[in-house]
Amino acid sequence: MKHETVSFDDEPLILVDSDDRVIGHETKVNAHLGEGLLHRAFSIFLFSDDDKVLLQQRSGDKPLWPLFWSNSCCSHPRRGEDLEQATHRRLREELAIDAELRYLYKFQYQADFGALGAEHELCSVYVGKVQTPVTINVNPSEIADWRWIPCTETDRMVAEEPHRVTPWFVMEWSRLRSDYREEIASLSAAPLRQVA
Repeated sequence: MKHETVSFDDEPLILVDSDDRVIGHETKVNAHLGEGLLHRAFSIFLFSDDDKVLLQQRSGDKPLWPLFWSNSCCSHPRRGEDLEQATHRRLREELAIDAELRYLYKFQYQADFGALGAEHELCSVYVGKVQTPVTINVNPSEIADWRWIPCTETDRMVAEEPHRVTPWFVMEWSRLRSDYREEIASLSAAPLRQVA
């Protein structure tokens, strides 16, 4: 599969208030300047049927948190796009797959990346469980590396090496492990759908 560039500085993100009401739109680059403008986002965690989680290392070309490890997939819905459309679009764009997803919760956070910018997101968290082994064809403009990592090893990395992972991943993983472990364990593993 030939991958194309799928992230653009001028793509329109959805600005929201703390109650998730749309208050406008702004380009991706402007929404991440300074302390950031609050915008809609999502994070996806894909689990395997043998208790591993798919993690990705962000591309070195990313302006914020390049080469940091993070969750399976994350991005933003665009103007006129709902979260269901956006999550499946992004799985196809980044990993050349699609999967059944379950929404768990949303939360607001702000994190600075030095003087280069920030994330300020109202982020919806989704999970899915897939049958392994699977074939994944990552988009190199988005992902430098990827691995299926045992959940217990991910616990250790988040606790002992938080400097290697994105701040939203630390927050989300901690919540998944404390509040949603049983719900994730109850998910049925489904075959991944490859995208040509």
